[in-house]
Amino acid sequence: MLGGMTRTLVVKATAGADAPERCAQAFTVAATAAAAGVDVSLWLTGESTWFALPGRAESFELPHSAPLGELLHVVLATGRVTACTQCAARRDIGPDDVIPGVRIAGAAVFVEEAVAVGAQALVY
Repeated sequence: MLGGMTRTLVVKATAGADAPERCAQAFTVAATAAAAGVDVSLWLTGESTWFALPGRAESFELPHSAPLGELLHVVLATGRVTACTQCAARRDIGPDDVIPGVRIAGAAVFVEEAVAVGAQALVY
């Protein structure tokens, strides 16, 4: 798909149910890229951090949008999903609380991924 060059797409979701269209766009782009074979890293920050918890993505609804739980599953199956350390701490979310496969990491890891050779970062 990308002409032999390995590329990574880093998607940062900053919105949750507070801005549902922006949230759904981030998940849709991440899942679409993952399904197309792109190496994807989805970051859950701000209100989207809640979607690191079991059942939260499944409870999100937006007309004419793919179910968030399904989109999250696609990314988890082929890529990486990270909840922001500070965002998780502000919501009393710890490593034992999140969906299996979701890690908690901070800004240093995000910056490392975002500036890596061949990376493209998008923030929603």
